[in-house]
Amino acid sequence: MTSARVLEDKLVWDRDGQNWPNRDKSRFIDAGGLRWHVQIAGSGPTMLLVHGTSAATHSWGGLLPLLAQRYHVVAPDLPGHGFTSTPDPKQICLQGMADGLGALLSTLAVQPGIVIGHSAGAAILARMCLDHRIDPRLLISLSGALLPLRGFAGKWFSPAAKLMARNSLVPRFVSNGAKKDPKGVQRLIDSTGSVLSRAGIDLYRLLIASPGHLAAALNMMANWDLEPLQRELPKLQPDLLLVAFANDKTVPPEEAERVTALLPNARLRIVGGYGHLAHEESPASIAELIFEEAASG
Repeated sequence: MTSARVLEDKLVWDRDGQNWPNRDKSRFIDAGGLRWHVQIAGSGPTMLLVHGTSAATHSWGGLLPLLAQRYHVVAPDLPGHGFTSTPDPKQICLQGMADGLGALLSTLAVQPGIVIGHSAGAAILARMCLDHRIDPRLLISLSGALLPLRGFAGKWFSPAAKLMARNSLVPRFVSNGAKKDPKGVQRLIDSTGSVLSRAGIDLYRLLIASPGHLAAALNMMANWDLEPLQRELPKLQPDLLLVAFANDKTVPPEEAERVTALLPNARLRIVGGYGHLAHEESPASIAELIFEEAASG
């Protein structure tokens, strides 16, 4: 592949980031062999936000400014996602993500007291806690995907993702499809149980239309292994708040209930009215929930 084609595959900040949410809070940091896109805002105790697979810092677009009214908020794009550079595909895995974020926090010289992860982001934060890379007092899991998939989905998910990730044409094919069929991204969002604005859907279309971003997401799914995390979760030290959403069709509340069977001291809050992307649907509601829980911890 030519260098020109590689550049075409990646999102370019000066071109693709013009309308990125909270653009004025963005900066680029070199850490752990990667160039990270990080958004930093506010003052006070440090709070770390980690998005899930296929997303980026845009996911916190409405929530970050609200949290920054009381906290020093740090929100990175995960490796290969959004505007962060891409490591070796083998490093786009749970352990690799945890190690990379640890290096970033070390470079930034911050120690978050509260960490918030959405979907797979919650698993990354749990891994970091277990590896003693962070020592927060509170971990908030928003629709957290902390345990291996069950049943048929668990058996075919990783092999199918590996097959797609190893075929370099798949990300390009899917990305071209996102460009040609705008309603395809709408259907994908609808399948999560969430209702997003047109601007929110357009940001996901921007990401999915990038073969580089999509390839990183596929590699992340292909390399994802939550069985070791499941075995070690009972050793988790910080308080764990599991926030599940009644309309979530991606990680339904039953998954959070499975976690409470492993961690009886974990607290579970089930919120009605929203789907998997609740923090994008109603940032104000989620901010109030976080403020309430942070104050009571």
